[in-house]
Amino acid sequence: MSSSLTELLSPRVAVGADTPALIYGERRLSHGDLAEESRRVAQGFVDLGIGPGDRVALWLPNVPAWLACFFACAQIGAVVVTVNTRFKSSEVSDIVGRSGAKLLVFWPGFRKIDFAGILSDIPPGALAGLTSIVAYDESPEAPALPSLLGLPVKRYHDLARRPEYPAQGVAPDSGCIIFTTSGTTRAPKFVLHSQRSIAHHAGAMAGAFGLDAEGAAVLLTIPMCGVMGLCMATAALAAGRPLILLPTFEAQAAAQAIRDHRITHFPAVGDIVAQLLATTTEAVPFPSVRMVIGARGGQAAPAQARGLTLMGTYGMSEVQALLSRHPHDAPPAERELGGGTLIAPEGRVRARDPATGSILGHGVRGELEFHVPSMMSEYYANPAATAAAFTADGYLKSGDLGYTTGDNSFIFVARMGDVMRLAGFLVNPLEIEAVLDAHPAVLTSQVVGIEGPRGTRPVAFVIAREGATVDAPALIAHCAQRIAKYKVPEHILSIDAFPVTPSANGNKIQKARLRDIANAALNHETAREP
Repeated sequence: MSSSLTELLSPRVAVGADTPALIYGERRLSHGDLAEESRRVAQGFVDLGIGPGDRVALWLPNVPAWLACFFACAQIGAVVVTVNTRFKSSEVSDIVGRSGAKLLVFWPGFRKIDFAGILSDIPPGALAGLTSIVAYDESPEAPALPSLLGLPVKRYHDLARRPEYPAQGVAPDSGCIIFTTSGTTRAPKFVLHSQRSIAHHAGAMAGAFGLDAEGAAVLLTIPMCGVMGLCMATAALAAGRPLILLPTFEAQAAAQAIRDHRITHFPAVGDIVAQLLATTTEAVPFPSVRMVIGARGGQAAPAQARGLTLMGTYGMSEVQALLSRHPHDAPPAERELGGGTLIAPEGRVRARDPATGSILGHGVRGELEFHVPSMMSEYYANPAATAAAFTADGYLKSGDLGYTTGDNSFIFVARMGDVMRLAGFLVNPLEIEAVLDAHPAVLTSQVVGIEGPRGTRPVAFVIAREGATVDAPALIAHCAQRIAKYKVPEHILSIDAFPVTPSANGNKIQKARLRDIANAALNHETAREP
């Protein structure tokens, strides 16, 4: 197991001179190539004033530069702050501003999205800590951008031509990456991981999921800004096997990549598997695939019939993704469940009764708690939340309902709260409600997740202000301008009052009742369609 990120790029992990670490289009990089580029970028970052502990925001899709920047920060001792390319101005402003990032790296022309325009929409002063901006482009000769937010814009390719940064050694327990996660407030918490936790978990994953086996090759289409994408990328590097990157998931392109590169492993969220299988009528279209990592209820058996073995697992930003796995020969209905056996032999899991605080026996449902090497260091700059997240004996409270089947095995049942998983990301409804509530026609709102053919989708209930009416298309457009597409409510329903349950601490809104109302309303609309 590696104890630092730079060890993952050591020549010792390379299987052979002809085995690339990364494949991106026509570009092939060895472990040495990626290590060299990261050292050059590290020197470029240092030239821009980045030092140990400074935060660097990566607003990039899956490109080799994402990993080069990540490992560059690791060499310096700086901390990457992940930013989803789907985010809009309010999200970018909050994450980059509140994290105190000094540097932002982005791709201005990716998918023809006006990233520069999104930055320009951010209120003056919101990114006061930002001192430098770096623009990535697929063409090394692309013209430089004018200044943004009053700051000069540097070119990534110029940084990648700097002399190599001299290795100085960084403590394994120093912070290296911040993931954003939903919490109990409208602003997401910042989950800080150390180099040791990321590197150790990458090595454990490589062995547990067979990424280090002969002929293994990993396809990554889900973004590295999320914990699952980053974990798959680092695990492939730790295994010394090729990692094939696609900037986004497009079914035909992914299917072709599986065939061209004889992909053996890839992670899947939402309806990725269904979209892949829909690209062809072949009975067994992807015979090279040994394992699809990730499954929803009801997916494994149909996929198995067409030659794909889906593996349910478990993860959250605080303990990383792919924390566990089921036996490869388990029945599909069992294999698709969240949970399984922890991949770290020294890991432990238990369930606690949320009412009494007592530790429960195997098979009894309660809140899952974990003690694993892949745990976060802290909620960055939030000592109160950090203290509340851990038990007195060092277990992390998951906020998830489940039960144990052994000291190091468990089954996940559901989120104990109301957090939704949309497009593979955990989203707090409060984030969407805050945007809806900012509309002048809205008095207040509630958002719930409804299961459908495309996975969980958000549905909003809105109480209009006096004298106003609920214009659903206008509210959807209002959200689409301010938050990522996958967070935009699919339906908006007008309601006079929310169903509540009186309690000693005030009325509590019945989210379960809202889900029932939403399902009934949407089923009624479907029945009316010709």
